Amino acid sequence: MSSPSAAAQSFTVDEHAAVIAAIDRCADAVVESWDAASVTDGAAVVGPLRACLAEHGVLDALTAVLADAVEAAGYTLRATPVAAPPYVVVTSRGPVCRATVADGRLLLRFRAFELTDENEYVRGRSGDAMLDVDLV
Repeated sequence: MSSPSAAAQSFTVDEHAAVIAAIDRCADAVVESWDAASVTDGAAVVGPLRACLAEHGVLDALTAVLADAVEAAGYTLRATPVAAPPYVVVTSRGPVCRATVADGRLLLRFRAFELTDENEYVRGRSGDAMLDVDLV
């Protein structure tokens, strides 16, 4: 039997590939807008990424992704998620979806950007590899 987080991850990858691909495209567009291969200001990631995700309907779609992931993990949501904190947040690493469930908090992190040892943001993982799901 798989863990709740593994079940949620597998389901999300299988059923929401279009959302993952859209996050990838937006992350690539953010990087293309930079003057260099990296930036040191997280705002150069968050603002443009949030704008691109909103423009393409991804922020709203992430609420359905979260609801489906919670169900796939074997839980029910206590409230209907909205495309805003605390459910959907755009961070300097990428979108994060959070839901409080019976056993803690289910987190879906789309790690589209990484922070290097030199404190520079660079394009991170892409495709299915960018998704980490944890129950904390």
